[in-house]
Formats: sequence, structure tokens, C-alpha cells
Amino acid sequence: MGEDVAKHEFTREDRTRYRTKVRRCLDVFARMLREARFDFERPMTGLEIEINLIDENADPAMKNHEALQVIDDPDFVTELGQWNIEINVAPRRLAGGGITAFEETVRRSLNSAEQKAREVGAHMVINGILPTLRPKDISPDLLSGNPRYALLNEQVLAARGEDLQISIDGVERLHLTANSIVPEAACTSTQLHLQVSPEQFPAYWNAAQAIAGVQVAIGANSPFFLGKELWRETRIALFQQATDTRGDELKAQGVRPRVWFGERWINSIFDLFEENVRYFPALLPICDDEDPLAVLDKGDTPALSELKLHNGTIYRWNRPVYDVVRDRPHLRVENRVLPAGPTVVDTLANAALYFGLVRALAEDERPLWSQMSFQAAEENFNAASRNGMDAQMYWPGVGTVPVVELVLRRLLPLAHEGLIRWGVDSAERDRLLGVIEQRCLSGVNGATWQAREFHRHYDHTHMDRADALRTMLRTYVDLMHANEPVHTWPLT
Repeated sequence: MGEDVAKHEFTREDRTRYRTKVRRCLDVFARMLREARFDFERPMTGLEIEINLIDENADPAMKNHEALQVIDDPDFVTELGQWNIEINVAPRRLAGGGITAFEETVRRSLNSAEQKAREVGAHMVINGILPTLRPKDISPDLLSGNPRYALLNEQVLAARGEDLQISIDGVERLHLTANSIVPEAACTSTQLHLQVSPEQFPAYWNAAQAIAGVQVAIGANSPFFLGKELWRETRIALFQQATDTRGDELKAQGVRPRVWFGERWINSIFDLFEENVRYFPALLPICDDEDPLAVLDKGDTPALSELKLHNGTIYRWNRPVYDVVRDRPHLRVENRVLPAGPTVVDTLANAALYFGLVRALAEDERPLWSQMSFQAAEENFNAASRNGMDAQMYWPGVGTVPVVELVLRRLLPLAHEGLIRWGVDSAERDRLLGVIEQRCLSGVNGATWQAREFHRHYDHTHMDRADALRTMLRTYVDLMHANEPVHTWPLT
């Protein structure tokens, strides 16, 4: 959903035409894979971070339009809710100081944006779910102004045919009926992009799926929603339910959800795009005038707009991406499992763990996914979302162990090796993976810090729940700006 869309009404003919066009795109994509037309000689990585806006009281600031006007930077764009924006960081290689360059760029951009946004009474927060959101903040009139969001909302609810039901049982319980997809806007994430060749793609995607649970457990930062303490990474369950186009009957029939972990290891990127076309009806059946086959026959690169738009409405936690840059097509794995925050240095430490592990596992002579069922990977992911750093994980050759033990004993050495292969120097590796190590040794990530700080105020003072959350968030924001990793944060 990264591109603007303008059409607001769809006919049966639109849907028929779109189905024909998207299948034609899929055929052309298959031919491009056979003919090895992709750019991958200098693989690039990318980073996107979704950001919340708050006011002076630490409540949501519904000012993304005003904030973006004063920020005046094309790297910052709207997101679904009026309290959301996103920064898209220019891609770069990891070698030669690339991770540090990401960190410096993001810090500089966020500091500048924060200073400018203050002019309109807004402040930046990078976390998975804004803990001070209230039921009144998730009403339909608080969608961002871009027409694409209203259109997406309309189509999701039309496909579902009834209101959304959100039910999350964690430390506390939340049951909510929503008449829009605005609850999805509560979910703010970090997205990591990795460019790979067609031949490499299945190994990197499988590796990313295999470690998704580890990423979530170690990086969890979303323990609260609408004032309730739920999962350590509540964002996972909330995002799945807030975009679910299936009623109970379709769930009972086994229809796949649009927010999807998947159901099998793959042998080609084509498997994922083909599943998208086979399993999921169009949400936004918008066709352009390009004939992708004619473009390919001329020796040019087709945009495959319909295939890309369809892919953008299926929210895999590790999403395949086809894109064209400077008339050259390329493929990326988009890793979407991580929340935003707590700090920029924590974000880049999470990125270092991811990039290192997927490289090491993808190049292993005996692939991990040949020793582990796909169901085990999904169970790890679900356990991590619920329990964070207290999760138990299954790992081949190890069995079921605490995730912190798995990371410390088995995965950190692998991540170091993978970063060496990317050309990341020893100082960067030691500094960023050292953050992960200390997080595991201390047992503190963003979710555990938020929960402990909240309970320190709520359980031991006369504050009510809302004030305890605001007080916790104000401290969070101060420490976030200091950019010291979360495991070093004090409890006030």
C-alpha cells in the first residue's frame, strides 16, 4: 500500500479484468526468473521505521499532516493513523560502515524532525504500540487523509461483511469490536530490506522465517494496547486481527488470513507470488495500461503494477518484493516482524542480528529448514509474541530451550560469522551484537522495561492506570532520545 490510489468504486468488470491482468503479470514474472534478468551484483539493504506522534501530555497527537508539512523531508511519509508517520532510509550496502551509517542517518533525521514537529505540538516516539492510546483514538475519522487509506478500509470491511472482532488474551484480556481498520494503525514496526538474487531468495526467505520467533522475543516492545497489558509483542496479534477479511465461517473453512506467517518452506520466490494469486482475492483491483509481455518482448523492464499492488495487500511477516530501480528489476526479502524502537541503537542492533543470522543460515551446507518443520517455526513465532524474552524455542540439535539461552550459546556466534561475510568490521559487530548479548543477560528489552516501569507507578503509587502509562511513556521518550540501549535504562 505504498503507492497512492485514486479510484473509489469497483465493478465486477474491474475485478475480472484485474484477475486476468495479475495472472498475466505472474506469467511474465516467471519468464523473467527463467531468463535471469535481475540486478543483484551489488546487493543493497534498506530500513523503514514507523513512528508515533504524541503531545505534551504523552497522549496521541493527531497531527501527522501538520508534522510532515513542517518536517518537509521526502524521506518522511504518512502512515495509516493520524498519529503515525514513517521514515524511509536510503538503501546502502552493509560493508564499509553501512550499519553505522544507517544509525547516524536515522538519528540525524529523527532529531531534525523532532525539532521541527515541536512547532506544531507533536513529538516523536519509536515503539511498537503507543501505550497511551485510548478507545476514542481508534475511530474511523482518525484515518490519515490520503485517500488510499479510506479505500483500503472500505475494501477490507466490504470483503469481511461485518465489523472486526479483536480478542487478545495475555496478562490481561481485551475484547473489542471495531468498525474500521484504524486499530491496525496502532502497530508501528521496523522493516528491514535485503536484496538477493532469484537463486538466493528461497534460502534467505526460509532463514528469515526460521528466526522470526527469535527476533520477536529479543526485540519485543509492544506490551500495552488501550491501557491493557497483553502480549509482550501485542502488535503481532493486533495486526493479524485488525486486517482480517474473514468472518468466522471462512476461518472454519481454513481460508488463509491476509496477515500470514505462511505454511511451508519454499523453493522459489515464485512460490510466494503464486500463492498470493491463488489464495487471495483482490482488495484493490486497479489496472494500469502496461502490457507487461509487450514490454518484456521489447527488452524493457515491466513494472508488473498489478502483481505488486496485490502483493502489497497481503501482509506476510517476511514479504517478497519485486521492484524496479533505474530500469533494472530486483528482488528483496522484506522483514516485517520487528516493532519500532526503543532506541535507534536498539533498532540497529536488531538489524545486525537479523542480517548476520540470515546470511549465516542461508549459506549453511545443511539448511536449518531441512531439520525443522515449518510448524515449529510458526510455533516459535507465536510463543515469542506472547512471552517475549521468557519464551521457550525449539531449535534443531538443541531441543526446546529458553530463547535467551539459544541466542547466547548458539545464535550470536552465527550472527558474528554472517556479518563477517557481509564485510561488517569487528567494531560494528562487537558493539551492536553486544547490545543483543547484554539484553539477553539482563532479561530486559523494550517490553519488559515498559511493563516494569508501568507497574512501579501503578502498583506502588496512587496513580490511576492512564497516568501511570503517561508517566512511563514520558520517561521512555527521554531515554529514547539519549540513545542508550534499553537494557541500560533505569527504573525511576
